[in-house]
Amino acid sequence: MNHRKLFAALAIASVAGVLIGACVGSGPSPGSGSPGTSPAGPPIGSEAPTTVAGTSVAPPGTASPAPATPKPATATVRLALDWTPNTNHTGFYVAQVDGTYADQAIDLQVIPYATTSPEILVSSGAAECGISTQEGATFAIAAGAKERSVMAILAHTATEIATRDDGSVSRPKDLDGKLYAGFGLPQEVPELQAVIRHDGGTGKFKVATLDTAAYEALYDGKADFTITFTAWEALEAKERGIKLKTFAFTDYGLPDSYAIVLVCNDDWLTAHPDVARRFLAATVAGFEQAATDPDGAAAKLIAANPGVFDPNPALPLDSARYLAEHQLYGAPGSVGRQTPETWASYSGFLFDTGLLAGPDGKPLPTRPDFGTYFTNDFLP
Repeated sequence: MNHRKLFAALAIASVAGVLIGACVGSGPSPGSGSPGTSPAGPPIGSEAPTTVAGTSVAPPGTASPAPATPKPATATVRLALDWTPNTNHTGFYVAQVDGTYADQAIDLQVIPYATTSPEILVSSGAAECGISTQEGATFAIAAGAKERSVMAILAHTATEIATRDDGSVSRPKDLDGKLYAGFGLPQEVPELQAVIRHDGGTGKFKVATLDTAAYEALYDGKADFTITFTAWEALEAKERGIKLKTFAFTDYGLPDSYAIVLVCNDDWLTAHPDVARRFLAATVAGFEQAATDPDGAAAKLIAANPGVFDPNPALPLDSARYLAEHQLYGAPGSVGRQTPETWASYSGFLFDTGLLAGPDGKPLPTRPDFGTYFTNDFLP
């Protein structure tokens, strides 16, 4: 799911924005009435405004009506996805189906995932915003990407170490010497080593990079462990009757992180702060609904993506309920908010393990100020 976005080569590709269709209803035009009728007069006992030289004047002792606030011009926001539509994206589709983007004068265009990472599309200006992870954003920004995280979509770590329940592994240190089915991401091995060593092991194991085939390798007994996304692959395994044993990274010394974040182009944020705030207001509203009404939000996600979930129609609903129950979208009233502590602790772990490289490709010599990697300024 979210971790798969880095499997493809990071090469700039030309992608076309796909507009999610939305219908905006329109009422009767101002001043229109039923055929053969005249507009109704003022209620009995009220004074109608008088008109002087074509200007409406309020009766004595009454306040003049406040002028209506003009609706801003509609602005287009291109959103780069990190994978096929799933429950990490629910809030965007909810806000589109409900007309919340239209209410905020936002024309949302979705760029489907292809072969270019959202971080590259956003930094290059090919998209205003995109779906990422805290580690993905950290790597990109450290390397010079012109972007910042503006919202935590999933507020906590959402992956765990998984092994078959019927195997010989009962705790992380038992993974020493076993075969790990991995995805080739730079932080995988250091994270797994940290967990195993925290539990008293050596952190030495074999690695086979299998990408999405890693799950079937584990299920078929061809690998001993992998990393599973708790709100998707772990649920899918359960639906298939495959019993897994999992270990949470945060239970074994690894700091919590934002599993999914929304990144936006720095230059765009500076040039169009009002558009960014309107976009984030609608987006947060969509994810707040996903956090409080998972069944309704899942139904809108499915309806907005016909055919996508046909192979397993139960999975998006199960995932939506799991995310809401575990408050992975954030606690009520704090959806989207990020803290300096989470950025400093987890992104600091990536720096401490020597994984962060600068624009020149060399390891960063000094610890970055991770407070500059994110902002809450555009949240409602």
